[in-house]
Amino acid sequence: MRYLVFIFLLTLIFNGCKSTSNPKETQQTHVIAFYNLENLFDTIDDRGIFDEEFTPGGSKAWNTQRYRSKLNNLSKVIADLGADQGMDGPSLIGVSEVENRTVLEDLIHTDHLKDKGYAIVHFDSPDKRGIDVGLLYKASAFSLSTAKIYPLFIRDNESGERLYTRDQLLVTGKLNGDRMHIIVNHWPSRYGGQERSIASRKAAALLNRHIIDSLLLQDVHAKIITMGDLNDNPTDVSVSIHLDAHVTKKTLNQQALYNPLAKNFIQGNGTLYYKGTWNLFDQLVISQGFLNPTHGYEFDSVYIYHKPYLIQKEGDYKGYLLRTYGGSQYLNGYSDHLPVYMVLSSVKD
Repeated sequence: MRYLVFIFLLTLIFNGCKSTSNPKETQQTHVIAFYNLENLFDTIDDRGIFDEEFTPGGSKAWNTQRYRSKLNNLSKVIADLGADQGMDGPSLIGVSEVENRTVLEDLIHTDHLKDKGYAIVHFDSPDKRGIDVGLLYKASAFSLSTAKIYPLFIRDNESGERLYTRDQLLVTGKLNGDRMHIIVNHWPSRYGGQERSIASRKAAALLNRHIIDSLLLQDVHAKIITMGDLNDNPTDVSVSIHLDAHVTKKTLNQQALYNPLAKNFIQGNGTLYYKGTWNLFDQLVISQGFLNPTHGYEFDSVYIYHKPYLIQKEGDYKGYLLRTYGGSQYLNGYSDHLPVYMVLSSVKD
């Protein structure tokens, strides 16, 4: 009898150690997200960039209290991404419109995010406003291998001078042992009109395509996610033709990409509301390595995070996104973009 009890206790101990020794092995799903944080500036006037309005003496009277409130608002959104699917925030989230690494450090140390174990990938870009892209990742889930930036060289149509804009960030690592590549983008804006600026986004798309092709040349089955604020919709030529991102899986040729959010746009949904119309500038585009792979993680589903608290309830801009500022008026909101996210699920044996 004592022998049987001893064996039973040993079994309990062994099973307990097995289930808790490596939580990475048991995680079946992950959330991958992107969020344009809309002018996440600190309060310090940095020489060489145009950030004066986001200082205490600037036109927006940007101070520590407002900065902290914005951090809290944004972190609340980030922490909730994937909650509807039963997950505890994104394992990876690309961000744009951040001034520097410091604001990302402050963001991940907010009450909503401080216990999630986020680490940061960030490089300063030459953008004239001083805004960059970056990547946050849970160190418990993602092992960083390399990070590299690709500068985008574009010129003004009239003067021929270089237009300084955001770099494209390539991050490579393993998500619970599954190797993948993430490219974070913030393509040139439509300032001056869509047609006038279309060449700049074509150049951004071709640079992105170059990065992707170089990865596929090394591994035709490479798992690649290119994400970001593309300042164009899924059906615009920069995305559909130059990036070669398709609406449906049926039309994919050998190196084409799949744009799962494109269906949402065709149905009238988006991430940016402008002049009564939804645009879907914020996108998650994936390589075919995520479609029916034999191991690791595969694409499961994709979502636009569109919660009522992110929308203005009254006034002239009722129905628009609740931003930090509406013109010069302080609204204590979130962003002029909605975040997007997708779920990756473990391939079943």
